[in-house]
Amino acid sequence: MPDRASAVALIPLLLFLALFLGTGVYYTAQGVEMGFYQLRAPVAILPGLALAAWLARRRGVPALDTLLAGMGHPNVVLMCLVFLLAGAFATVSQQIGAVDAVVSLGLGVLPAALVLPGLFLVAGFVALSVGTSMGTIAAVTPIALGVAEAAGMDPALVVGAVVGGAMFGDNLSIISDTTIAATRSQGVSMRDKFRENVRFALPAALATVVLLAVLGDSAPVQAPGSASPWLALPYLVVLVLAVAGVNVVLVLGIGIVIAGAFGFALAPAYDLPRFAGDVYLGYESMVEIMLLSLLIGGLAALTQALGGLDWIARQIARMAGGRRGRRAGEFGIAALAAGSDAFTANNTVAILVSGPVAREIAERHAVTPRRAASLLDIFACVVQGVLPYGAQILLAASLATLSPLQLAGRIHYNWILGAVAVGFMLWPARATAPTDTGADHAG
Repeated sequence: MPDRASAVALIPLLLFLALFLGTGVYYTAQGVEMGFYQLRAPVAILPGLALAAWLARRRGVPALDTLLAGMGHPNVVLMCLVFLLAGAFATVSQQIGAVDAVVSLGLGVLPAALVLPGLFLVAGFVALSVGTSMGTIAAVTPIALGVAEAAGMDPALVVGAVVGGAMFGDNLSIISDTTIAATRSQGVSMRDKFRENVRFALPAALATVVLLAVLGDSAPVQAPGSASPWLALPYLVVLVLAVAGVNVVLVLGIGIVIAGAFGFALAPAYDLPRFAGDVYLGYESMVEIMLLSLLIGGLAALTQALGGLDWIARQIARMAGGRRGRRAGEFGIAALAAGSDAFTANNTVAILVSGPVAREIAERHAVTPRRAASLLDIFACVVQGVLPYGAQILLAASLATLSPLQLAGRIHYNWILGAVAVGFMLWPARATAPTDTGADHAG
């Protein structure tokens, strides 16, 4: 193993990001829909892996053994298992009508004077329940556009509230792939990460609700459909069990069984073959992120073996004036997550890329694992929610027939969350940091 830090070790990672970003920019400039998803990340990373393996051989590092050890690391394998179960739970819940039930419950109690804050909160609850901002935007945006049209409201403002709510809920959801990636990469429980995240997200959400209440007008709201409210119960069970500290694999397994049971009882024509098929469809929806997780694990191991992580840690310490305190480490992790997301236009990819480096920074600068996981997720979320070429804004803009640039400035929650998070990082640290619960408790 090399005994000194090396910037050269980062070239394979930069090659991956350059390919992923460059093709995205090219296809977007050509007018291709979802240009940043024309070259899939698990394919874009292959040249970077080949280059890393070549560098490793030149420096006497066993390339294949290091690659396989990184791909087979227990954290990476467990992350892949959780991805599979989360995909199965989300798909089964959607197919039995649980998403419609959540939306109906939220809009059914929405006062006419609080349309914008209400849509923000509904989108937040849906994303918290289903664990995906994309799915939430797809489900809630058509309803929000109907409200905007009926009330003569600015569509960009209304859709911006939905996207902000979706990012708020996704950032906190325990079945979100970003949460899974952040907690596994830092070796912290989902319960601890959730509690830490709430300290940042809740003040930002409250400030957003107040701002949207000031910006919005009264409008009539009618809840869509007539889905049984009982179908929302599996989401609540999963959330309560996860926050209580139950192992995430067990939580998701229970959630899948409960969702299937409610489907049998309440969803028309929902039977065992459909349930089994939906579980497998959920697996399929996670294939891409699973492949990327395995390959990123291998690339991260090679980068670390070649001294790349040591080099980054030294640069962050140098930028902090040689200080090794909590504040320098937290700003380093935040910058790492934000920069990675700006390059990849995908918050999960950004966390996977940044995770190993962030863990090294956290250890060197006395940042607790729960704080590191929270900052990774928060700053990837902040940037992802305002990127005009990010999937969330591209989807919402497409549904609303708006310019992505026009919409990006209306995602008030993300801008506020960034400001709140910076304020918390600048706040003086307490004398003693809370002890983190191990990742084996809740994932």
